[in-house]
Amino acid sequence: MSASRIMTRSGRIFDCLEPRAEDVTIGDIAHALSMLCRFCGHVDSFYSVAQHSVLVSRHCAPPDALAGLLHDAAEAYVTDVPGPLKRTEQLWGYRTIEYLVQRVIAERFGLPASAPASVRAADEAVLVAEARDLMPPGALSRLGFLHDTSRIDDVIVPLPPQEARAEFLRRYRELAVRL
Repeated sequence: MSASRIMTRSGRIFDCLEPRAEDVTIGDIAHALSMLCRFCGHVDSFYSVAQHSVLVSRHCAPPDALAGLLHDAAEAYVTDVPGPLKRTEQLWGYRTIEYLVQRVIAERFGLPASAPASVRAADEAVLVAEARDLMPPGALSRLGFLHDTSRIDDVIVPLPPQEARAEFLRRYRELAVRL
């Protein structure tokens, strides 16, 4: 098997350097994202990228909700790298690969190649709420947020991976019906 190919939970072979839309499945995305912990695992309880994605989809503009749900879907195939590290010059190659995979996912689900503005805003709002609810005291100011700008009043309670996967798939089915 080529060095750039992985086997997904469903048994598909996915080439991260030459991704194809036909190799992308919502089940593989939901499963992998439910098994990836946000913040490199530096939270008191496991908190998945899948649960984060559901929250983003609920807090962006309704027409962008599917894009919100799938905004981090490339991480199902190329894993999650912390944002500050991902933005460094040293990880330019990783960002290119992640972009290629995300573009193919967007194609597969009929989404724009770049996340809409409402998704980017919701992603930041959820990040602030996550820092508030899941990180050590004082995390907001230590991460550069002067105050809670999340617009999310509910306290985030981490779900186990199986529940996060089920919630992600429920949200997908809810949104797919609207297509």
